Amino acid sequence: MSLASDSDVPEGPEAHLLVVDDDTRIRTLLQRFLSENGYRVSVAKDAAEARQLLESLAFDFIILDVMMPGEDGFSLTQAIRARSSVPILLLTARGDSVDRIEGLERGADDYLPKPFEPRELLLRVATILRRASRPAAPQKNIVQMGVCRFDAERGELTREGKPVKLTSAELQLLRLLSANAGQTFTRSELSQQMGAVLERTVDVQITRLRRKIEVDPRLPLYLQTVRGIGYVLVPDRAG
Repeated sequence: MSLASDSDVPEGPEAHLLVVDDDTRIRTLLQRFLSENGYRVSVAKDAAEARQLLESLAFDFIILDVMMPGEDGFSLTQAIRARSSVPILLLTARGDSVDRIEGLERGADDYLPKPFEPRELLLRVATILRRASRPAAPQKNIVQMGVCRFDAERGELTREGKPVKLTSAELQLLRLLSANAGQTFTRSELSQQMGAVLERTVDVQITRLRRKIEVDPRLPLYLQTVRGIGYVLVPDRAG
């Protein structure tokens, strides 16, 4: 898949967006609206067409419908995430938070329930792109956590020297926690920092990070829960 690297993600409207939705009306509306606001926009009617475009073009952001004929958005999100950290926003007609959480667990950065206001989508796209391109905090750039090493300036996590892919939401969360190693954050504070709609979203991102950092995610040594308060990162070394 030809996707933009983290360091090359444009923050402004020059970003190239891919809209994947089987509803012709929604595809047309989003392509016109996003284009009018300065973005480059390509569209696909299903996962198969999206995969073809991803093989030949580089995208900075993907807007992906969950319910589509054939391969659904959850499956495509997981496939993309296995190879890239390009930001993904899911569109879902299902209001059940369980479905939304599943999307986040598969690697999506955010979700937006249908029907939605185009301007809200525009704001979310801009926020996530800004988050993906945000430079690291100047302090505590290198954090060591057992066999894992996080370079906040480069936005790179390695495990036993091998690179570990991070979504933009995971990267933002890890940068915040590593820059404030030893400081406990409430779920509400982390939710506000991440621009998350639900505090449950923070829990999902914490769970995903633990799978990538901890030897046993069920007994975390580094990304710890402070009972009744929130979360804290306790690395071996930060500097």
